[in-house]
Amino acid sequence: SSSTSRQQNQPQGHYGLTSPISLAPPSDKDHIHTQKLIEAMKPFGVFEDQEELYHRTTVLGKLNNFVREWISELAESKNLPPSITEQVGGKIFTFGSYRLGVHTKGSSDIDALCVAPSHVERSDFFQSFFEKLKNQEEVKNLRAIEDAYVPVIKFEFDGIEIDLVFAKLSLPTVSDDLDLRDDSCLKSLDIRCIRSLNGSRVTDEILRLVPNLENFRLTLRAVKLWAKRRGVYSNIMGFLGGVSWAMLVARICQLYPNALASTLINKFFLIFSKWDWPKPVLLKRLEESFLNLPVWDPRVNPSDRYHVMPIITPAYPQQNSTYNVSVSTRAVMVEEFQRGLEVTDEILKGKSDWPKLFEPLNFFQKYKHYIVLTASAFTEEHHLNWIGLVESKIRVLVGNLERNEFITIAHVQPQSFPGNEVLYKRSGYVSMWFLGLVFKKAESAVKTNVDLTHGIQSFTDTVYRQASALNILKEGMKIEATYVKRKQLHYFLPAGTLQKRKKQRVSDISQNNSGLQCKRSSLGESCSDGSKDRDSRTPSNSSSLNKISKLDISTAKSERLFLISWPNSKSQVSPTEMEATVALRTSGPPIGCTIPGYNAVCQLRTCFVHGHHKLSGTLIKDPKSASPKQHYSPTSKVSRPPTSEECPQKAIDGKQARSGGLGQGGFERLSSKELPDSSSPVPTNSIRIIKRSIKLTLNG
Repeated sequence: SSSTSRQQNQPQGHYGLTSPISLAPPSDKDHIHTQKLIEAMKPFGVFEDQEELYHRTTVLGKLNNFVREWISELAESKNLPPSITEQVGGKIFTFGSYRLGVHTKGSSDIDALCVAPSHVERSDFFQSFFEKLKNQEEVKNLRAIEDAYVPVIKFEFDGIEIDLVFAKLSLPTVSDDLDLRDDSCLKSLDIRCIRSLNGSRVTDEILRLVPNLENFRLTLRAVKLWAKRRGVYSNIMGFLGGVSWAMLVARICQLYPNALASTLINKFFLIFSKWDWPKPVLLKRLEESFLNLPVWDPRVNPSDRYHVMPIITPAYPQQNSTYNVSVSTRAVMVEEFQRGLEVTDEILKGKSDWPKLFEPLNFFQKYKHYIVLTASAFTEEHHLNWIGLVESKIRVLVGNLERNEFITIAHVQPQSFPGNEVLYKRSGYVSMWFLGLVFKKAESAVKTNVDLTHGIQSFTDTVYRQASALNILKEGMKIEATYVKRKQLHYFLPAGTLQKRKKQRVSDISQNNSGLQCKRSSLGESCSDGSKDRDSRTPSNSSSLNKISKLDISTAKSERLFLISWPNSKSQVSPTEMEATVALRTSGPPIGCTIPGYNAVCQLRTCFVHGHHKLSGTLIKDPKSASPKQHYSPTSKVSRPPTSEECPQKAIDGKQARSGGLGQGGFERLSSKELPDSSSPVPTNSIRIIKRSIKLTLNG
């Protein structure tokens, strides 16, 4: 078989593409440092106790029997011969953090794969199996997401969260000893089944390619904890997900096969802080197969040449697991690698301790300039769907900002924050994300005018377009983006969040490992295991934000527009620092207009004249009569990578978009519908679309 030939091609005497850097055995000091590392990690709940492990194993056993029962019943309903019905089989495979053996205490879900014989169709999985699950007393919070890159059914089974994907094989039966590592199991399968199988195949191959599983797992636990604490664990936001971190750790284990975790972590930061990106990280040679499936290969695929931090999955068909990474997110991660190297060097020299490595990033003191992105909806159910979609597209905003000629870094904080009481009264349920900006230093003392309007408007258009295509766009769903300086963040966040904290309570960490995010709808995007960054739900300072939301009564009366301006205080933005920060949103049709069903759109146009802005709101009954959008033409670049709208996302972390919108305790199914391309028009229905312009002046 092809898998056997691959094993024969594996270089003898070592793992990976190259010989090890060092075969040195661990010293007594290495054992001591590793034990101290374990003790430092325990307060964070990264180790699961035996009782929880037994419960997960029991749940998986029940689910496996449940699947086999369903497949057998389905065979009978399709009038298959009794000889086949009795032995059709079916099997549950696990992958992700659970299969790797690094799932955390209490909060980790289980990524599972349902493998069925040839008589079972995908429609059966999302219909009859879904209905069978619905009737089970142990099953809660059931929802099916058929539109995801890897279609999935999500549910809780006896208190354990399960993300279950489906694949049928071209076999009449599925035996208990089935080995998915053999490429022949992919024969004659559709692309969705291949994507579903990829998660399990990648995970198993990673485990096969590391020399010492115990050292690998402990190192990976430490790296994942560090990545979450430092805000670089989120595939959906353009950082790395669980499987990508696992492959990086696996490569270090290959290079230092006898080293313990304390040494491996230090070497991890050493190697990847100096890695020559975009040189790919590979655990084995890229190989061809008789199946001729598309694989990552920049020599053949032009779009692969734009990947800035490629980490290639080891199972066929090989894919880049870090397609979402941008120039900014890579720069942030490399900076964190360098910090990690400095800290671990100090630890191994006895000058520091392991807790320093896990100190949280103080994001709100790191930058001088920020974009505050808010997503709001009138009801909680709509809000869950809405923020899932918005969050899955934030990396589009990051890419848009990166292409601005004056911006060098656009750093998004993966964690979202809730809106305060003032925002709730104004817009309903609100979530906020923060992006730190670094602007290029001016070459002279001349002031620089920076226009962020196009990048932000392009992002909001993308979100509204896809929300309309997925039929989730509802009245009251809004996105707003506001530029602020560091000293104005207190209008949005409480002092406890903004102040510099070197230590974070363990209870806070536990809250970040469980909660709202698992209920969000990613709607076609990746949501890697453990990367589900949570909404902190910390109330903000309502009185402060009330000052920032001064209503222009005359404008509101005539055009029903809100003009948000800074208060006259010490924190007021100087005209020499920023020309204007304008937030426009429609809250309904203009007063005095009778519009049945709100079918007309209040089209807002912003005209910039010599660094100043002039606002006008005009009711346009026929959207086609609206003025065309002005084109943005910053200094052109020679080339740019295709956006996520131009290049469909590839298989990331072995799974894609597996969190679904959730009504409280209810059952929800998202109907199947293809996403439009980037040229599709922005919906012009009853929903009032936000228009925002942000233009600022930087001192030289």
